[in-house]
Amino acid sequence: MSVRVSGMSVLPPVRKDRIITQLPQCFRNEAALHTRDDFNGKVKTACQQQRTGTVGLFVLLSRFKISKIIVVGDLAVGKTCLINRFCKDAFDKNYKATIGVDFEMERFEVLGVPFSLQLWDTAGQERFKCIASTYYRGAQIVIIVFDVNDVASLGHTRQWLEDALKENDPTAVQLFLVGTKKDLSSPAQYAHIEQDAIKIAQEISAEYWAVSSLTGENVQEFFFRVASLAFETNVLAELEKSGTKQIGEVVRINSNSNNVYMTSKKKQPSCCQ
Repeated sequence: MSVRVSGMSVLPPVRKDRIITQLPQCFRNEAALHTRDDFNGKVKTACQQQRTGTVGLFVLLSRFKISKIIVVGDLAVGKTCLINRFCKDAFDKNYKATIGVDFEMERFEVLGVPFSLQLWDTAGQERFKCIASTYYRGAQIVIIVFDVNDVASLGHTRQWLEDALKENDPTAVQLFLVGTKKDLSSPAQYAHIEQDAIKIAQEISAEYWAVSSLTGENVQEFFFRVASLAFETNVLAELEKSGTKQIGEVVRINSNSNNVYMTSKKKQPSCCQ
């Protein structure tokens, strides 16, 4: 939600529990997108310079503010409960099937830079599949959800992935395989399905997580991980597009600057001032 002041839209401050200063760690090293302990050095440098007023990087980091996430999976695996537990810190046992798609926006601050996730909760019912698939396009993250107590729902994850990738560039999408309802599974039952889940995650190059929307186990950690990896990927992509020369030529804003668009190498032509 936002408010308007003098015709301008002003977003409320990011919640204190949505501030990310360190890269959240993976759930299992065997099935992780990477196992580094911290953000990429280029990302940290860019964010630090943005906070201290580097004009070019401010513009660069402003190009992206939102990452689109689609959540797919069978009916009743807990997609909506997963999103609601994180966004609203609520769990509704009176389940109602999603019709078409639902939408949530969650705001973060990553390394001091505002960043948001668009969370698209899609229907798992076959009759709504065509409607939901129209919203798949443009996703940067695909979260494929299954029930750790339902082997069939795990087996269907490949088809959900195939459907999602029809609308997206497979090389430009990060994948997460998430098992829900962990609280309902005994340790022995969970250990068995986890082996199969990790195997599938490795085969499709996804990161594997197991969560409980009822208890909240691993839910915040998971979404922080998603937000952080999406943020890092976007920053690195923008840095690559802009090129290292442009990054090195930007200037800092200060009270003595007559022209904030001057580079450190040469001034702009007078006709452009």
